[in-house]
Amino acid sequence: MNHNVKSIRPFIGSKNFEVSRSFYRDLGFEETVLDTKMSVFKSNEIAFYLQDAYVKDWIDNTMIFIEVDDVERYYNDLQVLNLPERYDGVKLTPIRYLDWGSECFLHDPSGVLWHFGKFK
Repeated sequence: MNHNVKSIRPFIGSKNFEVSRSFYRDLGFEETVLDTKMSVFKSNEIAFYLQDAYVKDWIDNTMIFIEVDDVERYYNDLQVLNLPERYDGVKLTPIRYLDWGSECFLHDPSGVLWHFGKFK
């Protein structure tokens, strides 16, 4: 089977849709409002859908991995944004260096866990 995939766009939920929209714009994503309960956020070739929907078990188990070219630079850029100080529930975890590569973590205001990493 030849997929010829052009993109993958996960759907994530939000505890407070307006707060999450603001958070992702501050994170540098460009928002396109699709309707009153859904937006698509893009950065270069990646995108995801943010929904005005909250199911605790779903959100608490949502993780997204974004491969970046330089984890150290990306982590430093995240620190400069001061997102944990600006948004309740946001946590930024320092870089971990592992056998496969390195990554840092960012929890969004709803609890979605983002991994920003680079493979060796």
